[in-house]
Amino acid sequence: MKNILSNCSGFHWDEGNLEKNWHLHEVTNGECEELFFNLPLIVASDDKHSQLEQRFYALGRTDRGRWLFVAFTIRDSLIRVISARDMNQKEARKYGERVKRYTDIQE
Repeated sequence: MKNILSNCSGFHWDEGNLEKNWHLHEVTNGECEELFFNLPLIVASDDKHSQLEQRFYALGRTDRGRWLFVAFTIRDSLIRVISARDMNQKEARKYGERVKRYTDIQE
C-alpha cells in the first residue's frame, strides 16, 4: 500500500485542515508530515470512509517517537490529512508488532 505514496510530492493544507488536528487532538501539522517519513509506516485503505473519495490511514511515529493514527486522502499528488490523533490501544498493538518486526530485521 505504500506505493500510493510514491507519486506524492507534498502536503495539502488549507482552512479546512490547517488547525483542526491541533484543536481536536493537539497534533501539529509538522507531526503529521513527519509520520510519512519515518519507518516503520503502516498504510492501508479506509474503505469504510471512502464514499466521496478514496481514503487511507497511516500508523506511524513522529521524530520524537509519538505514535499517531492519520486519516488522509490524495488529491493531485498531494497528501491531504483529514484527521490525526494518538493511536488507540488496538492500533498501538498492531503498530508495536510492526516495530518489533522492523527492529528485528534491522539488527
